[in-house]
Amino acid sequence: MKNKYILLLVLVLVATTVLAACGSGGNKGEENGTGTANTAKPETKKDNKKSGELSEEDLLTPPGTYPITKEKVTIKAMVRGNPLVEDFATNDFTKWYEEKTNVHIEWEVVPEQSRQEKLNLALTGNDYPDIIFGINVSSTQQMIYGSQGIFLPLNDLIEKQGTQVKKMFEDKPFVKNTITAPDGNIYGLPDVNECFHCSMAQKMWLNKEWLDKLELQMPATTEELYEVLKAFKEKDPNGNNKQDEIPLAFTQKSWLSNMEAFLMNSFVYTPMINSTTKYLYADADNKVNASFEQPGWKEGLKYLNRLYSEGLIAQESFTQDGNQLIQLGENSDEVILGGAGGGHQGVFTVLHGDSGRWMNYSAVPPLKGPEGVQYASYDPTGMTAGAFIITDKAKYPEIALRWADGLYEFEHTLRSNHGRPGVEWREAEPGELGINGEQATWAEIEFHGTLQNNNYSQTGPGRRSNEFRLSSVAKGDTDSEVILYKETKEKYEPYQPKDVKSLPPLFLTEEQAAEAADLQKTLFDYVEEMTARFVIGDADIEKEWENYLKTLKDMNLARYIDIYQEAYQPHTN
Repeated sequence: MKNKYILLLVLVLVATTVLAACGSGGNKGEENGTGTANTAKPETKKDNKKSGELSEEDLLTPPGTYPITKEKVTIKAMVRGNPLVEDFATNDFTKWYEEKTNVHIEWEVVPEQSRQEKLNLALTGNDYPDIIFGINVSSTQQMIYGSQGIFLPLNDLIEKQGTQVKKMFEDKPFVKNTITAPDGNIYGLPDVNECFHCSMAQKMWLNKEWLDKLELQMPATTEELYEVLKAFKEKDPNGNNKQDEIPLAFTQKSWLSNMEAFLMNSFVYTPMINSTTKYLYADADNKVNASFEQPGWKEGLKYLNRLYSEGLIAQESFTQDGNQLIQLGENSDEVILGGAGGGHQGVFTVLHGDSGRWMNYSAVPPLKGPEGVQYASYDPTGMTAGAFIITDKAKYPEIALRWADGLYEFEHTLRSNHGRPGVEWREAEPGELGINGEQATWAEIEFHGTLQNNNYSQTGPGRRSNEFRLSSVAKGDTDSEVILYKETKEKYEPYQPKDVKSLPPLFLTEEQAAEAADLQKTLFDYVEEMTARFVIGDADIEKEWENYLKTLKDMNLARYIDIYQEAYQPHTN
């Protein structure tokens, strides 16, 4: 009797195990009939909760309220290391946001320089956490891992829980359009940073004290710039009776200080040099073109060669790094630098440094070229894609989405990017004016450009719109943000292109991305090599231009452009 009882018990246990195994499946690649990947997988995880453990649905509070959950939950996150953040785990913002949301984050910090390699290893090794934060996953990777079900589609989660994200989509429709993949899914949330002066950041600067001393006007044409630089070289503007002046200098290794970044826009439209689609732009017919094969590119190179050959551009401009350029701007004995390229004065001097030299330089407006070309390179996107990803490992995907959604709130963006209210920032008083001259909403108390532990220092998603950034209390005429706003508003905004446009961030398929990467490496290496050779005079542009164009053709430039034309097509409707 006892043996029969034991046998019966074993059979019951086996049957229970089989039934449990049959009921625990789920195909993450299954279609739900709408062309969107099925997001039912998280429901399966809810069914597998431990005895007495609340489901995600039971844990959640109403959307847009705090705390997010009725009981504390833990979410595992991979985050990009930031040299300005001491420790994400003990960060003041982390602790404050955990208390408010009831969500504890278990951080895995990966080094900034090797973040892409670490992410790739984690994804291929199936060793990744619930969310990926601040690593800025490319559109291509979102497509690849989204189609595999590793990155969850966020559409339904946003619809159910995304209070702030939906507001952002309503206010800024381009955000939703840009982050939506060709399959209709959203796989990553962005960091929105609509920096007004950054949207027209390809600038050049001249020493206004030298202009005044030599009784020269700010140049308005490429020919006038040539005359100014000759005067800087020959007329001893620093007054030391030596010809030690460097009229103009650049570096290819700092923010938009490339020699061609600013000056080429007087000959042919040249988009933001630091973008992934640099050199590519769309014309009035939405046809994608490459700047470096246009006749205007040749004329621009001839102009640069003229400046270089006459000693008006520093010889080291193609080889020096950012620190070496700053050393020219901050030369200890005499002011020797007449002008430089860069997104702001801190590219070639010490911004707010003790020498105060950064204040001596004024932005050069877009110069009219010999054929009347005069562009301010314009990129209005102001957005970093893939700042927040939810993976299929997430036990609480709705809670994770709610946690990220809250980062787009005004106060939360201030706290995560600037720090503590009353310490690093405060609310503006009535009558205090912002950078744009209108009533301000907040004021910076203490600027952090060094290691700290009170905020995330621009890591992860946030909503720093133009309205947000420009509503900061202006600190006066020596406020670099005020200077950059005014210079951009007065000198660059009037020359935003109307007949051409920069390409937005584009989604490429896995095949397109692999092919484009190979072509881009070959093409851009060649273009940058020949640009240097043509400017220095190592290659005769009149004799070698046709061979240059033929080489680009042989390198399959046409196919490279076709790939981006295909990816750009959805944006033309």
